[in-house]
Amino acid sequence: MKSITVFCGSSFGSDEKYKEQATLLGQTLAQQNIQLIYGGANVGLMGAVADGVLSKGGKAIGVLPHFLQSKEIAHNNLTELILVESMHERKTKMNDLCNGVIALPGGFGTLEELFEMITWAQLGLHRKPIAVLNIDGFYDDLIKLVQTMVAKGFLKQINQEMLLVSDNIDELLEKMKNYQAPTVGKWISKEDV
Repeated sequence: MKSITVFCGSSFGSDEKYKEQATLLGQTLAQQNIQLIYGGANVGLMGAVADGVLSKGGKAIGVLPHFLQSKEIAHNNLTELILVESMHERKTKMNDLCNGVIALPGGFGTLEELFEMITWAQLGLHRKPIAVLNIDGFYDDLIKLVQTMVAKGFLKQINQEMLLVSDNIDELLEKMKNYQAPTVGKWISKEDV
Protein backbone atom coordinates (compact mmCIF):
# COMPACT_ATOMS: atom_id res chain seq x y z
CA MET A 1 0.00 0.00 0.00
CA LYS A 2 1.53 3.26 -1.13
CA SER A 3 -1.12 5.67 0.12
CA ILE A 4 -4.12 5.62 2.45
CA THR A 5 -6.94 8.12 2.71
CA VAL A 6 -7.95 8.92 6.29
CA PHE A 7 -11.38 10.35 7.02
CA CYS A 8 -11.83 11.81 10.51
CA GLY A 9 -13.20 14.65 12.57
CA SER A 10 -12.19 18.29 12.29
CA SER A 11 -12.48 18.41 16.09
CA PHE A 12 -10.69 16.36 18.75
CA GLY A 13 -13.77 14.87 20.38
CA SER A 14 -14.22 14.50 24.13
CA ASP A 15 -11.40 12.08 24.89
CA GLU A 16 -7.64 12.58 24.53
CA LYS A 17 -7.42 8.97 23.21
CA TYR A 18 -8.77 10.08 19.84
CA LYS A 19 -6.00 12.62 19.29
CA GLU A 20 -3.34 10.19 20.59
CA GLN A 21 -4.46 7.43 18.22
CA ALA A 22 -4.79 9.81 15.25
CA THR A 23 -1.22 11.01 15.84
CA LEU A 24 0.01 7.43 16.26
CA LEU A 25 -1.74 6.37 13.04
CA GLY A 26 0.04 9.17 11.20
CA GLN A 27 3.41 8.19 12.69
CA THR A 28 2.80 4.54 11.80
CA LEU A 29 1.90 5.40 8.20
CA ALA A 30 5.14 7.38 7.85
CA GLN A 31 7.20 4.58 9.42
CA GLN A 32 5.68 2.09 6.96
CA ASN A 33 6.33 4.48 4.06
CA ILE A 34 2.61 4.91 3.39
CA GLN A 35 1.61 8.36 2.14
CA LEU A 36 -1.35 10.06 3.86
CA ILE A 37 -4.21 11.44 1.80
CA TYR A 38 -6.65 13.44 3.92
CA GLY A 39 -8.87 16.51 4.07
CA GLY A 40 -6.07 19.08 4.25
CA ALA A 41 -6.92 20.86 7.52
CA ASN A 42 -4.70 21.50 10.52
CA VAL A 43 -7.51 21.24 13.09
CA GLY A 44 -8.89 18.34 15.14
CA LEU A 45 -8.07 14.75 14.31
CA MET A 46 -7.36 15.81 10.74
CA GLY A 47 -4.48 17.95 11.92
CA ALA A 48 -3.30 15.32 14.40
CA VAL A 49 -2.96 12.56 11.80
CA ALA A 50 -1.12 14.90 9.40
CA ASP A 51 1.18 16.12 12.19
CA GLY A 52 1.90 12.50 13.10
CA VAL A 53 2.95 11.72 9.53
CA LEU A 54 5.07 14.85 9.21
CA SER A 55 6.75 14.31 12.60
CA LYS A 56 8.25 11.08 11.24
CA GLY A 57 9.29 12.50 7.88
CA GLY A 58 6.35 11.04 5.95
CA LYS A 59 4.35 12.51 3.09
CA ALA A 60 0.94 14.11 3.67
CA ILE A 61 -1.28 15.29 0.83
CA GLY A 62 -4.33 17.36 1.70
CA VAL A 63 -7.41 17.81 -0.48
CA LEU A 64 -9.48 20.81 0.54
CA PRO A 65 -12.42 22.58 -1.12
CA HIS A 66 -11.90 26.32 -1.57
CA PHE A 67 -14.97 27.15 0.55
CA LEU A 68 -13.56 25.25 3.55
CA GLN A 69 -10.13 26.83 3.33
CA SER A 70 -11.02 29.46 5.95
CA LYS A 71 -13.26 27.23 8.13
CA GLU A 72 -11.08 24.14 8.41
CA ILE A 73 -7.85 26.14 8.23
CA ALA A 74 -5.51 24.65 5.64
CA HIS A 75 -2.42 22.91 7.00
CA ASN A 76 0.64 24.91 5.94
CA ASN A 77 3.32 22.22 6.24
CA LEU A 78 1.94 19.52 3.96
CA THR A 79 3.86 17.78 1.21
CA GLU A 80 1.10 19.03 -1.10
CA LEU A 81 -2.25 20.78 -0.72
CA ILE A 82 -4.72 20.28 -3.54
CA LEU A 83 -7.59 22.78 -3.70
CA VAL A 84 -10.84 21.60 -5.32
CA GLU A 85 -14.26 23.12 -5.99
CA SER A 86 -16.67 20.78 -4.16
CA MET A 87 -17.01 18.10 -1.51
CA HIS A 88 -17.73 15.53 -4.22
CA GLU A 89 -14.60 16.53 -6.12
CA ARG A 90 -12.67 16.22 -2.84
CA LYS A 91 -13.81 12.62 -2.27
CA THR A 92 -13.21 11.68 -5.89
CA LYS A 93 -9.67 13.10 -5.76
CA MET A 94 -8.94 11.38 -2.43
CA ASN A 95 -10.18 8.08 -3.89
CA ASP A 96 -8.05 8.55 -7.02
CA LEU A 97 -4.91 9.12 -4.93
CA CYS A 98 -5.24 6.22 -2.47
CA ASN A 99 -4.94 2.44 -2.21
CA GLY A 100 -7.26 2.17 0.79
CA VAL A 101 -9.34 4.10 3.33
CA ILE A 102 -9.36 4.34 7.12
CA ALA A 103 -12.07 6.12 9.12
CA LEU A 104 -11.26 7.48 12.56
CA PRO A 105 -13.88 8.96 14.89
CA GLY A 106 -15.77 11.92 13.47
CA GLY A 107 -19.22 13.30 12.80
CA PHE A 108 -21.68 13.31 9.91
CA GLY A 109 -19.02 14.20 7.33
CA THR A 110 -16.77 11.32 8.35
CA LEU A 111 -19.67 8.85 8.18
CA GLU A 112 -20.78 10.19 4.81
CA GLU A 113 -17.27 9.80 3.42
CA LEU A 114 -16.89 6.29 4.87
CA PHE A 115 -20.22 5.12 3.50
CA GLU A 116 -19.67 6.59 0.07
CA MET A 117 -16.35 4.73 -0.22
CA ILE A 118 -17.82 1.42 1.02
CA THR A 119 -20.80 1.87 -1.33
CA TRP A 120 -18.46 2.46 -4.27
CA ALA A 121 -16.63 -0.75 -3.30
CA GLN A 122 -19.91 -2.65 -2.99
CA LEU A 123 -20.90 -1.50 -6.47
CA GLY A 124 -17.53 -2.62 -7.86
CA LEU A 125 -16.30 0.90 -8.66
CA HIS A 126 -13.08 0.10 -6.80
CA ARG A 127 -11.53 -2.88 -4.99
CA LYS A 128 -9.73 -1.02 -2.20
CA PRO A 129 -9.88 -2.00 1.47
CA ILE A 130 -12.15 0.18 3.60
CA ALA A 131 -11.36 0.15 7.31
CA VAL A 132 -12.48 1.59 10.63
CA LEU A 133 -10.06 2.23 13.48
CA ASN A 134 -12.49 1.57 16.32
CA ILE A 135 -10.82 3.69 19.01
CA ASP A 136 -12.26 2.91 22.44
CA GLY A 137 -15.38 1.33 20.91
CA PHE A 138 -16.37 4.53 19.06
CA TYR A 139 -17.86 2.57 16.15
CA ASP A 140 -19.42 -0.30 18.17
CA ASP A 141 -22.99 0.89 17.60
CA LEU A 142 -22.37 1.43 13.89
CA ILE A 143 -20.98 -2.11 13.60
CA LYS A 144 -24.12 -3.42 15.34
CA LEU A 145 -26.27 -1.49 12.88
CA VAL A 146 -24.40 -3.03 9.94
CA GLN A 147 -25.00 -6.48 11.49
CA THR A 148 -28.71 -5.60 11.77
CA MET A 149 -28.72 -4.70 8.06
CA VAL A 150 -27.51 -8.23 7.32
CA ALA A 151 -29.95 -9.87 9.77
CA LYS A 152 -32.91 -7.93 8.27
CA GLY A 153 -31.95 -8.78 4.68
CA PHE A 154 -30.75 -5.36 3.51
CA LEU A 155 -27.08 -6.24 3.19
CA LYS A 156 -25.26 -9.40 2.15
CA GLN A 157 -22.87 -10.96 4.65
CA ILE A 158 -20.07 -10.77 2.09
CA ASN A 159 -20.60 -7.00 1.82
CA GLN A 160 -20.55 -6.63 5.61
CA GLU A 161 -17.16 -8.35 5.59
CA MET A 162 -15.85 -5.65 3.24
CA LEU A 163 -15.72 -3.26 6.22
CA LEU A 164 -12.47 -4.04 8.04
CA VAL A 165 -12.49 -3.22 11.76
CA SER A 166 -9.89 -3.19 14.52
CA ASP A 167 -8.98 -1.10 17.54
CA ASN A 168 -5.28 -1.76 16.85
CA ILE A 169 -3.43 0.23 14.16
CA ASP A 170 -0.92 -2.48 13.19
CA GLU A 171 -3.64 -5.15 13.01
CA LEU A 172 -5.86 -2.89 10.90
CA LEU A 173 -3.06 -2.12 8.44
CA GLU A 174 -2.28 -5.83 8.19
CA LYS A 175 -5.94 -6.58 7.41
CA MET A 176 -5.87 -3.91 4.72
CA LYS A 177 -2.69 -5.27 3.14
CA ASN A 178 -4.21 -8.77 3.00
CA TYR A 179 -7.66 -7.67 1.80
CA GLN A 180 -9.23 -9.42 -1.17
CA ALA A 181 -12.31 -7.74 -2.61
CA PRO A 182 -15.33 -10.02 -3.02
CA THR A 183 -16.11 -11.29 -6.47
CA VAL A 184 -19.86 -11.37 -5.81
CA GLY A 185 -21.68 -8.32 -7.12
CA LYS A 186 -24.25 -6.34 -5.15
CA TRP A 187 -27.12 -6.92 -7.48
CA ILE A 188 -29.30 -10.04 -7.35
CA SER A 189 -29.48 -11.96 -10.60
CA LYS A 190 -32.76 -13.11 -12.16
CA GLU A 191 -31.88 -16.67 -11.12
CA ASP A 192 -31.84 -15.62 -7.45
CA VAL A 193 -35.39 -14.24 -7.54
